[in-house]
Amino acid sequence: MKKIALFAGVALLASCGSPDEGTIETEDGEVAYDIDRDGESVEATFTGPDGEVARFESGPNADAELPSGFTVYPGAQVVMNQTVTTNDGGGSIIVMTASASAEDVIEFYRDQASRAGIEIASEINANGTRVIGGEAEDGTALSVSAIPSGDGSTQIQLTIGRGD
Repeated sequence: MKKIALFAGVALLASCGSPDEGTIETEDGEVAYDIDRDGESVEATFTGPDGEVARFESGPNADAELPSGFTVYPGAQVVMNQTVTTNDGGGSIIVMTASASAEDVIEFYRDQASRAGIEIASEINANGTRVIGGEAEDGTALSVSAIPSGDGSTQIQLTIGRGD
């Protein structure tokens, strides 16, 4: 399944201008795809030769499928959201901008991570940019980066997911 998810992600990026449905031959067999373009958002479903399914949704209006206890930063504007769902797990990458300091953003997600049982295993603080990352015993992984911009806002990238 990991191969189909990786392949599907590459295929999704290359799908601009491609037919909305069809099949692609891979070394693991035939993968069927169905792509639905709805304005700014794209939803694609890939079904592998053994029936495994990978679903991708991308765009600023895509649903943020965050695990229980995690939220979009309060008052943040979602710039991009990409959600991946497979038979083996899934996750989301959400890019936001907020009128908050990088430190406030990191502490907000550090608190959510702690309550979810995610142990922060790495932390970077370089030139005002803050990054944390960690994993819970159940395999839920989290990475948050907060990058201050010159206008006083902070760009946030929240990546959270779980795979079996």
